[in-house]
Amino acid sequence: MSPLLEVKDLMKSYGGVHAVRGVSFTVEAGQMLALIGPNGAGKSTCFNMLNGQIPPDAGTVLIEGRDIKGLPPRAVWRLGVGRTFQITATFASMTVRENVQVALLSFHGRISRVFGFAGAACRAEADALLALVGLTTQAERPCGELAYGDLKRLELAVALANEPRLLLMDEPTAGMAPRERVELMRLTAEIARAKGIGVLFTEHDMDVVFEHADEVMVLNRGQLIARGTPAEVRRDPQVRAIYLGEGLLYDARHREGTAA
Repeated sequence: MSPLLEVKDLMKSYGGVHAVRGVSFTVEAGQMLALIGPNGAGKSTCFNMLNGQIPPDAGTVLIEGRDIKGLPPRAVWRLGVGRTFQITATFASMTVRENVQVALLSFHGRISRVFGFAGAACRAEADALLALVGLTTQAERPCGELAYGDLKRLELAVALANEPRLLLMDEPTAGMAPRERVELMRLTAEIARAKGIGVLFTEHDMDVVFEHADEVMVLNRGQLIARGTPAEVRRDPQVRAIYLGEGLLYDARHREGTAA
């Protein structure tokens, strides 16, 4: 079987700056794959090429064997690629349920209903997604009243509205409290494995990366310098020198101790 996502020799330059250079990797169904690296390593540029926001200079991006070159983000989204962003964007004056309904109506090609009264349109589907992310009791609240952690859960529900096979998450825990970070990524991993969704995420919190990623890729100056299990990447001398630092030795027991 073909990988869910296959990236081959991806390239992107801005003037004389090589943002992404010859990047190749795959993502399998149900896999949690982390992409880490220093600021300016090329992570966001790489992400933006995967969902059609910017075109690569060279290379290919295959979604379940289909080349998405030249497709706009909306077309890539319809192929089953969901995305969350570092900065959460929701309709603050709409309720939590209505935000999910908007995404569902768009997916079902009924976006014109948004400009009227959505009412019961896709309500059952919206409620099912809210239940999945633990927001059932918040369904009637305006988004502007939600705590930041709940907004991140809502963003995940919206990203799941198009029944994605692949989910791209750009720093999903940015701005969240430590406990909220753990809960969000644990929830994401449970959903991904239950539904066979491949997840590619960028993250600066190494505790989140090493606890939840099946594999980790390290990007530096536009090039992949390592890929492996969290334990393998932690031990890699080049990764430690460039990004992790000699003093970082993550231990899951530390998190358990602080949580207690």
